Order: sequence, then C-alpha cells, then structure tokens
Amino acid sequence: MLVFSNSLGADSSMWAGQLEVFGASHRVVCYDSRGHGGSSASPPPYTIGTLARDVLAIAHELKVDRFRFCGISMGGLTGMWLALHAASRVERLVLCNTAAKIGSPELWDTRIDKVKAGGVAAISQAVLERWFTPAFAASAPATMARMRTMMEAVSRDGYVGSCCAVRDADCRGSVRNITVPTLVIAGTHDAAATPADGRYLVAEIAGSQYVELPGAHISNVECEAGFNAALSAFLNPGGGQHG
Repeated sequence: MLVFSNSLGADSSMWAGQLEVFGASHRVVCYDSRGHGGSSASPPPYTIGTLARDVLAIAHELKVDRFRFCGISMGGLTGMWLALHAASRVERLVLCNTAAKIGSPELWDTRIDKVKAGGVAAISQAVLERWFTPAFAASAPATMARMRTMMEAVSRDGYVGSCCAVRDADCRGSVRNITVPTLVIAGTHDAAATPADGRYLVAEIAGSQYVELPGAHISNVECEAGFNAALSAFLNPGGGQHG
C-alpha cells in the first residue's frame, strides 16, 4: 500500500497527478489530514504525533501491517514521526518539500492569528505565492484557481490545529535515527522548505537519496512529470509490481 499525505491547507485531491501513475503498481490510499477535505476537525491544537496516529488508524482499519508513505510539507513531518516511532510499519519513506523544522514559531503564530480572525481566505493568496513559482502561476491559472478553492475550503479549526502541529514539530535532533529507506524531494525555488533543508535531511538519514526539482513548494503539482519519475524510480527500483 502507498499512502499519500497532503500538505497544510490541501487535501487528498492534490495528488490527482499521481493517482493513475501509481495506482498501476500499488494499492494507493489518499486521505485527508485531520481538519482538511472530508476529514472532521477536532478542536485545536494538534501535534504531528496526533496526525501520524491517524495514519496508523487508517492502516489498522484497512488491515495493512506495512505501507509505503509519501508526504509533502506537513505530510513529510508526519512521515518522519512514523519512521521514528513506528518504523516497523513503514517500508519506504518519501519526504517531499519538507524539513526537520519548518519555519519559526513567530511565523506560525502570526498565521494562526490571521486565520482565527479571517479564516483561511485571509492567508490563501500569500500561501499560494509560496507554493508555486511566478512562472507556473502565470501559465496555469486553472490549477491556481483549483488550489485556492481547495485551501479556502479547509476548516478554521483544522487549519489552526495543523499550524500548531507544524509550529511545534522539531525533528532536528532525531531524524538521524531514521533507518527506513528514504527519498528526499526538494524544490529549487522552495522558500518554505528549502533545498538546504532537504540536503540536511539527506545528510542526517543514512543511505537516503536526494532529488531536486525546478519548482517551489508543491512540487508534485508544479513538476508533475519529474516528481512522478523520481518517485517511481525509488518505489520500484527493480521495475517490479508492489501491493
């Protein structure tokens, strides 16, 4: 089974460009993180441990002991927690556009205050400008409109709770303990989780691989073909089929 985990402010539909490609070789599960998409929002704050235990609950419900996990941004932090606290469950790990520590507490507290006051719409334009390069935004207006609609549909509690989870997550002292085979994907123009953040993960996680794509923060959308090629090579190194 291959689990895709969305970023803060997105939902499972962000993986539309991966579903058909990887559905041919894997049982694919795209879920909505707590408070996003169709998932209910418990009262904030959340922790990354809470979000990761949601993944384990999904696997339990599906009667799956081991799975492959691909998470982007907040989803990447979720993957780090799983690899550190439930390593026996994770067969392969893909950390996309993420970092051991994303942003500063001040950044997240400011965003939390804005969302509490005005909902996700109050920050959606600024976030979109960090998600994609200006060239991509200009060339793909329909995609940008879809991503904005998706983001602004996230519940206030879900977004605030998840901001708290990302704000408080710090794996800098522990990622070196990850032993699961790991691929790190970064975006050259990603200001939220920089290539330096990605290279730090690779330096800390023994045997991990690094791929840098010429996009910004949501590389699976902006650099779909390159993303899919990198993910496929890592998940199917021998070209075989997997469940």
